Amino acid sequence: MSSNWGNHLKLSVFGESHGGGIGAVLDGLPAGEPVDMEELSRFLARRAPGKDRTSTPRKEADLPEILSGVLGGVTCGTPVGILIRNTDTRSGDYGAMQALARPGHADYTGFLRYGGYNDVRGGGHFSGRLTAPLAAAGGIAKQILAHRGITVGAHLLRAGGVSDVPFDPAGIDEETLLVPGNSPFPVLDTDAGDAMRAEIERARLDLDSVGGVVECMVIGFPAGVGDPMFGGVENVLASILFGIPACKGVEFGAGFAAAEMRGSENNDPFRAREGRVYTETNNHGGALGGISSGMPILVRAAFKPTPSIAREQRTVDYRTNIEAVLAVKGRHDPCLAVRAVPCVEAAVSLALLDLLLGAPSGKGADTSWN
Repeated sequence: MSSNWGNHLKLSVFGESHGGGIGAVLDGLPAGEPVDMEELSRFLARRAPGKDRTSTPRKEADLPEILSGVLGGVTCGTPVGILIRNTDTRSGDYGAMQALARPGHADYTGFLRYGGYNDVRGGGHFSGRLTAPLAAAGGIAKQILAHRGITVGAHLLRAGGVSDVPFDPAGIDEETLLVPGNSPFPVLDTDAGDAMRAEIERARLDLDSVGGVVECMVIGFPAGVGDPMFGGVENVLASILFGIPACKGVEFGAGFAAAEMRGSENNDPFRAREGRVYTETNNHGGALGGISSGMPILVRAAFKPTPSIAREQRTVDYRTNIEAVLAVKGRHDPCLAVRAVPCVEAAVSLALLDLLLGAPSGKGADTSWN
């Protein structure tokens, strides 16, 4: 099924935006791993809606209920079931546009794929609301990685034409990496954050929206993990990052900028220090040939502007094929990328844990897992 992901770590996501609840089942976690529920709730609070005008006013506590797989705060080695209840739905906002294809949404394609039986309220299973269980599962994976000295952090690199200070590709310290996640707005430069907020608010007042780019870095990930051609670090990361609704692009290291470089500029010279091989620069983004190099893993994900906007847009009633004009009602984020920051961290954490669980003994994985 399309809502399942993973090789050694299996993730299944279920639910709809306006259903009774949403959730995830995470299978393959090693037994005996501590899970800090308070920390998990804090992580989910970063994604939760309704905090300020850069997000939808929909109020959801997003408190995760662990139904199975964790006992006494420790994983059992069996599937972990997670439920998050929906408590603030307004399905009536969608009653007048049941068959109107919202531009930028999956209403029409979903109708074609599921014969009109799919739940269209709030986007149903296509909704960004489904990133809540993804974040819950990824929050657990992030904790397990942290227990092994692997730190995952992200920030809003760009939004509304405004850029934050980028991460140093060659690496930063753990404290700096975690600053955006501990801040009210997920950036390194507060002045840049204020400017982003202003642009997002300008778009909201103009009945419009903006897109953005999330930059994520991982430090402490061991070298030698990943496999060519299709099981590489980039392959696995991209496969789950593109599962985040509205993600339209993924790049690693120098990314698309490498296409404008010469080989002498893009190549990262190798050096040795205190018995460790490293590179002076990190245009490769922490992976060569799909295998981790020991340098920080650096990935960016681009998110499109929120398609639900209050401006009038031309559309079609896909049941009658009659053209119409639509102004989307309801509560929506003027910039999805803001709340996507912890979702990217979650997706990256799940992907890297999956890779570690499949790594041969001595290549980054705890031998007790194999």
